[in-house]
Amino acid sequence: MASTAVAATLGSSSSSSSLNRPCRKSNVNSCSLRTPSILHFRKQSATCTPSITISNPTTRQPEQSTPSPAVVVPQKQQQQQKQQPQKQWNFLQRKAAMALDAVEAALVSHERQHSLPKTADPKVQISGNFAPVPEQPVVHNLPVTGEIPDSIQGVYLRNGANPLHEPIAGHHFFDGDGMVHAVQFKKGSVSYSSRFTETNRLVQERNLGRPLFPKAIGELHGHSGIARLLLFYARGACGIVDPSHGTGVANAGLVYFDGHLLAMSEDDLPYHVRVLPSGDLKTVGRYDFDGQLKTTMIAHPKVDPVSGELFALSYDVVQKPYLKYFRVSPDGKKSPDVEISLDQPTMMHDFAITERFVVVPDQQVVFKLPEMIRGGSPVIYDKNKMARFGILDKNAADASNMRWIETPDCFCFHLWNAWEEPETDEVVVIGSCMTPPDSIFNECDESLKSVLSEIRLNLKTGKSTRRPIMSEADQVNLEAGMVNRNLLGRKTQFAYLALAEPWPKVSGFAKVDLSTGEVHKHTYGDQKFGGEPLFLPRDPNSEREDDGHIVAFVHDEKEWKSELQIVNAMNLKLEATVKIPSRVPYGFHGTFIGAKDLERQA
Repeated sequence: MASTAVAATLGSSSSSSSLNRPCRKSNVNSCSLRTPSILHFRKQSATCTPSITISNPTTRQPEQSTPSPAVVVPQKQQQQQKQQPQKQWNFLQRKAAMALDAVEAALVSHERQHSLPKTADPKVQISGNFAPVPEQPVVHNLPVTGEIPDSIQGVYLRNGANPLHEPIAGHHFFDGDGMVHAVQFKKGSVSYSSRFTETNRLVQERNLGRPLFPKAIGELHGHSGIARLLLFYARGACGIVDPSHGTGVANAGLVYFDGHLLAMSEDDLPYHVRVLPSGDLKTVGRYDFDGQLKTTMIAHPKVDPVSGELFALSYDVVQKPYLKYFRVSPDGKKSPDVEISLDQPTMMHDFAITERFVVVPDQQVVFKLPEMIRGGSPVIYDKNKMARFGILDKNAADASNMRWIETPDCFCFHLWNAWEEPETDEVVVIGSCMTPPDSIFNECDESLKSVLSEIRLNLKTGKSTRRPIMSEADQVNLEAGMVNRNLLGRKTQFAYLALAEPWPKVSGFAKVDLSTGEVHKHTYGDQKFGGEPLFLPRDPNSEREDDGHIVAFVHDEKEWKSELQIVNAMNLKLEATVKIPSRVPYGFHGTFIGAKDLERQA
């Protein structure tokens, strides 16, 4: 049952088919990754990793992204990693593998008779600079333009999705294997490396030479999704694959806690990755907090900057309790799980903390696995459900005193901060409210909006209010970012958020005054796009909250080169640019580990 739950969680964390909601027509490219297709794959081999070639078309439509030079991911790209010997199959397993491969071939042939939605089409989802790259062993003494601030000593790390193998069917950008990119600043020199996180899934698929684990978003929807799950269970029952040690991709979040750098996706336990003295990366293994964590953990745990505790959620889409909350002490001791009662499993990608509380969103995007039987998506936008936030004491032993406050038509994929205002008995939540709520996973032509908002939850009246922080004239889509993490859970003046325009690319970042709505922008440059801005405080004791720097990977789609930009957070002036020796695809979330913390790694 445990492996079934894990596989079902994998298959239900999100979806790519049309959800049960009509879409308003628009001319805006808004609902999915719509970079034009430029991927060409060599024929899939059952015994080796397929090559991936990104071609350089000579002609483009004006709205299409700038073409890239040929980039080849060779068959032997993984030889730098330690190979694990492939398990020898017996006669019956070999026959079973052949039979199941034939079933899969028939399934793929059937699927190819129908066009894929853009949210599951690999020619769309992993084209341009969303395409995967091979690993990059550490390269030292990178060229720098400008001057690296003295306060930046340590390593900047960013996670992302980077499929090892050619997709054989549907694929969403979020489905790719996790790859961590690292830039180390050490004694005046800068180095770069990128490595796959060696998940159970990746190791098995690399040894088998092909993808065999289901892809949660690109493949698992409708009847074909059920067929893929059954095919996966059959291969597991025959010993062809082993899902008992996790099925996750560890491609979303990164956190440094108790001497461990953890790479995370909410479909599995985190993975411990070590930063080597050289600046290279090495996966240590799946991390369960010394046997204390028995369930999955979401990719956005929170570390309290004062207490040093880690707070996290775990959700299940198959059986109750659908949601659990737990905390971990600074020295790694996990609390008992607090079971939170929900009527139905809900997508819970993020949450927030204050000094005293955890703030849990229970929103309108829910999981209904029976929808697959009816040919649809297991991820449903439930317009009849009332969105709400739950407020629970951080140290609660159970959820009996959890306070739920309704927040109509509110869906925040990410929450940037929260704090308490005792004078009004309110908890203030800062998040980007996204409409339509399913726009990341659902193919439609409705214009996406991601509005930076202030949500006030009144503990006395049980009522809520919500307002956009920026004026209508300044409104832009803001997604992926952060506040000064030294003030997480406390009132902050500024947030640093990605300018997600033209969606889904990021053309720069915005520094927003959360009280006045004043916004200042830094754009990465002509035909340059990046991702999440990471704020690094210059001095934790500084009187200015914005005394620090923003770092972000940036890719030049005209020159087809990648760089790291370092921007002064007070005046938004570019102070330094580091030339990266290989392409850095657009990715997800990052963190920074200071030099002293690196020395104390577990």
